[in-house]
Amino acid sequence: MPKLKTHRGAAKRFKKTGTGKIQRNHAFHGHILTKKSPSRKSALAGEVEVSKANEKTVKRMLPY
Repeated sequence: MPKLKTHRGAAKRFKKTGTGKIQRNHAFHGHILTKKSPSRKSALAGEVEVSKANEKTVKRMLPY
């Protein structure tokens, strides 16, 4: 059986926690930040858990 390859695009966007959950960054925090309120930018700064609908797909892309 050959080794599974990690999806390099996914590896740059997601990370696994110690308990095996997948974390992701928020969208809309890269540019055009002048029109966004400080509270909105603060909320977008943190990481959140990937939704249950996408978790299986992401875990398949990150086998290790």
